Amino acid sequence: MVGKTKLVLVACGTAIATSTVVAIGIEEAMQERGIKVMTQQCKAMEVQSLAQNAVLVVTTTPVPKDLGVPVIQTLAFLTGIGKEEVLDQIEKILRS
Repeated sequence: MVGKTKLVLVACGTAIATSTVVAIGIEEAMQERGIKVMTQQCKAMEVQSLAQNAVLVVTTTPVPKDLGVPVIQTLAFLTGIGKEEVLDQIEKILRS
């Protein structure tokens, strides 16, 4: 794996169960794809104050879109539907 570790902010309503599933899914998939990534879980209401440190925000619940970093809102990690497409989207953003 080359390059520096990139921070992905993972948000859900409470920063407990849902964001844990998403964070683990992102970390495992990006490791398989050779991308160094670190996730930080947070509540949706904390996103605005934490986004400036991240390269990407992945959320299961609506958050402001004008954060200065890309935002992906998805339930794919919970439903499994469209998960590969979302992972491809995350990889593309992290490689750019």
